[in-house]
Amino acid sequence: MAEVHHFTHGAFNPIVSFLMAFLGSLLGLACTVRARESRTRGRRARWLVIAAFAIGGTGIWLMHFMAMLGFDVPASPVRYDIGLTLASAAMAVGTVGFGLFVVGFGPRTVRRTLTGGVFTGAGVVAMHYTGMRGMRVAGVIHYDPALVTASCLIAVVAATVALWFTVSIKGWGPIIAAATIMGIAVTGMHYTGMAAMSVELWNDGRAHVEGLSPYTLLIPITLMAAAALIGMAFSGLQAMTQEEFSAGALTLPPTPHGTHAEATWSMRETDPVIPPAPAVDRLATSSAAAAATAGANRART
Repeated sequence: MAEVHHFTHGAFNPIVSFLMAFLGSLLGLACTVRARESRTRGRRARWLVIAAFAIGGTGIWLMHFMAMLGFDVPASPVRYDIGLTLASAAMAVGTVGFGLFVVGFGPRTVRRTLTGGVFTGAGVVAMHYTGMRGMRVAGVIHYDPALVTASCLIAVVAATVALWFTVSIKGWGPIIAAATIMGIAVTGMHYTGMAAMSVELWNDGRAHVEGLSPYTLLIPITLMAAAALIGMAFSGLQAMTQEEFSAGALTLPPTPHGTHAEATWSMRETDPVIPPAPAVDRLATSSAAAAATAGANRART
């Protein structure tokens, strides 16, 4: 078996990979909570789509790519099939999105949480091994079934726990805790799956490997990730603005009955309100009217 390096650049790759997984999960889980609080199905679906791209695209796929930059086989070049690499990204977003929609719609039940966790964890697993299928080396890649099974269990259990945190407990504390669990699990699942692999080099001396270098993909993937993050941010801000204008209300002072009256904000123009005359002006007007009445009475007499 060939020598395999998983930490070519030291601790840089696992640390950056964890940060990608944590930030993507944090954004996605926050959007999932926001979706649960939405009043209409359309807005709920919009938040869940943003969450799917955040978790599946940034938290899982981009994390996987950053970790793979630290992978190296000294005796062989490492290349990637662009089709399978992009397919792994679509698979991550699609399966995670399905799991989030299961949890995001309908009542909060154990069955829904387990189903959503299985699909979300399956998205992590499918993305990883599809991406590994797209990796090319000058040899044959073998996997240890026990470690592959362990990586699958890590992904499914952690995804289920994270979704349970999200749908059961409110507040930023549980969301951050769930994102931390997801970040550790996705990163741990990746390196568990990588530990399961071994490379058997070809014996005929072939060294040419088809595909693209990971560093060739670095710039376009970075630009795509930045564009996706900016798009998710703008979409989220737009959704928040629409919800605030639709459901926001101005609370008025208490009425004599002890209740609060509410007036809904409106973008339509209203007639200007003329303020009442000052008390001094009203007093002067009353005095002048009284003097005029007295003068009229004297004139009659």
